[in-house]
Amino acid sequence: MLSDENASVDLPIRIVVLTIIGMIGIYAILSAVMSTPFVPDTMFASPDRSSFNMTANVCDSPDMTVRVFDNEGRPVGDANVVVWGPSRKKAVGGVTDHNGEFHYRLLNISLPQGKTEGYLSVKVMQEGYLDHNDDLFVKVRKV
Repeated sequence: MLSDENASVDLPIRIVVLTIIGMIGIYAILSAVMSTPFVPDTMFASPDRSSFNMTANVCDSPDMTVRVFDNEGRPVGDANVVVWGPSRKKAVGGVTDHNGEFHYRLLNISLPQGKTEGYLSVKVMQEGYLDHNDDLFVKVRKV
């Protein structure tokens, strides 16, 4: 019948070579997928009060708390928090506890020149999360 034995000898070698080439291709694809950059999560900051009143041109804020949490409402601990006064001349900073809370009090804050109201600003930073900024965090009114 058939006396050509080349097909039975060449076929296993071709399968081995194609398997090796395929494995190299899969390795290249997997290494490209695994080296894609990590997409950071988002976080939010919530004050314990929405506003407070100033009775003088320069005064201290009341004791306040910032709560930092992620998309699912879980507290974000060890986040860096910076809170600025309405005139952006005074600031206080710190780190959230394991409950995602940072307690602060701004000393000797003032409103911008000629204004009767302003806002505290906040910036929250934590590795693995996008920075959170809010320039209208807490309203401050002079009464």
